Amino acid sequence: MTKIFLWLFLTVLFIASPFFGAVSLDVNEVFQSTSLHSDIFYSLRLPRLFFGFFAGIILALSGLLFQTLFRNPLMTPYTLGISSGAVLGAGIAIKLGLIGVVFGLSLVSIFGFVGAILTVFLLLYLSQFLKSSHHESLLLLGIALSLFYTSLLMVVFYLGDTIQNDMLLRFTMGSLSIIGWQSPILFALISIVLVFSIYLYRYELELLNVSEETSKLKGLNTKKTTILLLVISSFSIGFLVSVSGPIGFIGLVVPHIVTKLYPTTLRNRIFKTAIFGGLFLVACDTVTRVIQTQSELPIGIITALIGGPFFIYLIISRSKGV
Repeated sequence: MTKIFLWLFLTVLFIASPFFGAVSLDVNEVFQSTSLHSDIFYSLRLPRLFFGFFAGIILALSGLLFQTLFRNPLMTPYTLGISSGAVLGAGIAIKLGLIGVVFGLSLVSIFGFVGAILTVFLLLYLSQFLKSSHHESLLLLGIALSLFYTSLLMVVFYLGDTIQNDMLLRFTMGSLSIIGWQSPILFALISIVLVFSIYLYRYELELLNVSEETSKLKGLNTKKTTILLLVISSFSIGFLVSVSGPIGFIGLVVPHIVTKLYPTTLRNRIFKTAIFGGLFLVACDTVTRVIQTQSELPIGIITALIGGPFFIYLIISRSKGV
């Protein structure tokens, strides 16, 4: 009963979401092509709805993938410092005044993407030197990188002017605010690739979720599979963070909620995690538009308010062996 109610609630909120915001829309005028309400609905609200849905899919599945590959419920691209790398890259672009567009993408987004990908390869390189407690050490390594990136970002803040700092501050808090259908279409394609990749390797992930030794006994090339899926996931996250800014904790919260609702095999949770992640992020975004403030509340604040306590709960649960 709880599952049905939760899915129904998120679905209804998904349908109603485009009608929430600073401007109240008249349903009758939405379907009149010449009205302002129609422009707002089709050029702003609907693209944002689908951008949020596909962003949620990418974040949730990336979290599920990282937690499976490293067999650690705390692993996400956010906790491994990949999002922080993207923010630092974007901050450098803003500080250098690189606000142009190349091949339809802003230089800020390109620098953010490069920052995320360089972090992935840095983690893969440094992981070669980890011998004992590999997965726990990698998590600590990611946290250390995040702190290091945050320090560098503070230097960028200190050196920047008021306008640059305002742009950077808004970017670091995350936003799903877009115009037009370019981003939703792009991230629809990226999410499809990510879903297909994870589903294609679903049996390998089942083995890796048990243990690396079991996977090797079954003839699985664990290193090749891990690197391939990590790169695909990190490219997806890199693209997303470079456009939306960091949106934390979705990859942490959603996989655990779906696992509690459906305690089955991993391959049976892939599509459920993807859809739930999309609906969940849209719900969080709807909250940001319902709360009336002087300016729109950043989505990163809402997800952090939910994810922070959840992260603490997971740590305490693990220490108690729950």
